[in-house]
Amino acid sequence: GQNEGLFPPLPLEEWEETKNTLHRFTQIIGKIRLRLAPFQNHWWHVPLSVSATGLRTGPMPYQDTTFEIELDFVDHFVLITTSYGQMVEFSLHDGLTVAEFYQQTFECLDELGIHIEIHARPFDLAVAEPFETDTIHASYDPEFVNRYWRILTQVDGVLKEFAGRFSGKSSPVHLYWHSFDLAVTRFSGRRAPERPDADPVTREAYSHEVISFGFWPGDAKVRVPAFYSYTAPEPAGLADQPLQPDAAHWNVTNGSSMALLMYNDLRQMESPKAALLNFLESAYQAGARLADWDIEALRSNTPY
Repeated sequence: GQNEGLFPPLPLEEWEETKNTLHRFTQIIGKIRLRLAPFQNHWWHVPLSVSATGLRTGPMPYQDTTFEIELDFVDHFVLITTSYGQMVEFSLHDGLTVAEFYQQTFECLDELGIHIEIHARPFDLAVAEPFETDTIHASYDPEFVNRYWRILTQVDGVLKEFAGRFSGKSSPVHLYWHSFDLAVTRFSGRRAPERPDADPVTREAYSHEVISFGFWPGDAKVRVPAFYSYTAPEPAGLADQPLQPDAAHWNVTNGSSMALLMYNDLRQMESPKAALLNFLESAYQAGARLADWDIEALRSNTPY
């Protein structure tokens, strides 16, 4: 039915090579953003956002200009535009290696007078071949890339609606290119205990109490796409709390509890968007109650 179009099938094994290639493309674009965007708490200056046709960096400053990079997943090309009205593009296609994508991106930037360097290695990926020499990853199945993006547009809308119910500090809805998940995070407003053993990235990400929510398409460890939520620091008894809809469950690994709703279960539901909102709300209530958040004070007064 209608869910086919809005929430199409996304079996990982059918597009895993494409996903692994695309992940590296987003890391290259994301690292340019990391290099140029002004710092924001919890690394909010780093992720990409969902656009009407793909994923984009948002505007980035460079000297006296502003520019933006977009990955278009409808017509399958990379577009770089500047505030001077310049525009360059190159196409995304099967057989385009990560090395070629990297080279073409930086040639385009040079052409626009934007001369920058990035740390040109993948972040936290099993195969750490530098971008410049990565000819291993060269898969691009436009049908699956478009499917993945169509799902992101739906999830982006639901996460934004959910974010609007909260009046406290909240992250934008954004795609983290290190872990390849689309996420939104709510904050209680209180600092979290220090994590002296954590790396600087993790320390900054979890400096305050959070409940986080998101969608990821699956990876080498988790073989199916899923929606998730976790509370950090995690309060005792979290995994005993009820979740909605019935298909949702807690997964406890190494002592930490993750609320999960599998994408394939959501696809089968009569109204997936309503079910997803229920999942997000139930996971929030579970964490917020146990961690003693001021739920009423943090509720937004929606004007309609």
